[in-house]
Amino acid sequence: MPALEALRLFDSGVLWRRAAHLDPLEVWSLAMKGVLSLVILTLLTALTGGTLKTFWHIRLLLDHSAEVVLRQVIVNTLILLAIVEVFKTTVTYFREGRVKVTFIVDTILVVMLTEVISQWFKGGDWQALTVLCGIVLVLGIVRVMAVRWSPAFRTEPHDSVPHDLHNQGGFR
Repeated sequence: MPALEALRLFDSGVLWRRAAHLDPLEVWSLAMKGVLSLVILTLLTALTGGTLKTFWHIRLLLDHSAEVVLRQVIVNTLILLAIVEVFKTTVTYFREGRVKVTFIVDTILVVMLTEVISQWFKGGDWQALTVLCGIVLVLGIVRVMAVRWSPAFRTEPHDSVPHDLHNQGGFR
């Protein structure tokens, strides 16, 4: 008899009634949590693999010059830091349901700095290096602006400095 009851649970009428009571926002939230869990697992696997690879590169000190090996270790470490920033962004989205602009800019800054250092180590084209440094400068300005005028820290709609700081002797 339990088998017949189990079949009744999958009856099309029962399924339609259950589907009518589903909240699309709950389904979306559950699906996003599942996908983000896979992304986090992927990032942790990549971070672990990258760390092991960077550690393995240290053995090359026996065969190659220290300068070549340490350059490779520096670039690998910066790439790992970019993965950490992506991980931080993903976890924040997982917890808060939103992405912070500063985390995205931090990730791009780390990637761009890695590219600048990589170009510098290769002795690459100065024009490309100048363009990359310009991008890093613009991203730095965006980062400062995102922190300075963040909605989370705003105390008054048109003033970036609270009036009570003027009275406490912080500004003269």
